[in-house]
Amino acid sequence: MIRSTLILLTLAMPAAAQTLATDLAEPESFADIEDDATRAAALFEEMAKVFTHPRCLNCHPVDASPRQGDDMAMHQPSVIRGDGIFGAVGMECSTCHAGENVEYLAAEGSVPGHEPWHLAPASMGWIGLSVPEICEQIKDPERNGDRTLADIHEHNAEDGLVGWGWNPGAGRTPAPGSQELFGRLTQAWIDAGAGCPT
Repeated sequence: MIRSTLILLTLAMPAAAQTLATDLAEPESFADIEDDATRAAALFEEMAKVFTHPRCLNCHPVDASPRQGDDMAMHQPSVIRGDGIFGAVGMECSTCHAGENVEYLAAEGSVPGHEPWHLAPASMGWIGLSVPEICEQIKDPERNGDRTLADIHEHNAEDGLVGWGWNPGAGRTPAPGSQELFGRLTQAWIDAGAGCPT
């Protein structure tokens, strides 16, 4: 509960005051927690360092507008989700976002890219949610695209757009840890019963 509250407080703080997590603990470091539910909750709290990082949150808005940068500023130019996840007609994500990161020529930074580039479905918006709420949402087939726990593991461990979070291009802080470690934490969470923090 304390860690969830701290994450919520961090999200509510001005961007300049936030400190982005850079490390993830190994799943084995939770092995001494004997109770499965308690271990699962602790593992998800560790996974939440990724879920609540700007690399994930920017593309998981609860409204129709993506965010950008480590400070989670509103996307410029102003764009919206549209009817699907690829942007509005005439202003699709792929209008600016190519299949890979592209560094600016005359300034520091880059335009992020991956094929495909898109927002998460509206049902998977996380900005402003607590860690327990994110956990319950991720497990809910009615909101997660009818994914099973095995599908969630595959998504976290192998999906290329998720993996972009650890290779975000110049001017952005990578998500903590690595996708491989995030996948192992996800599997350990599932093996412990996929319980959520409270």
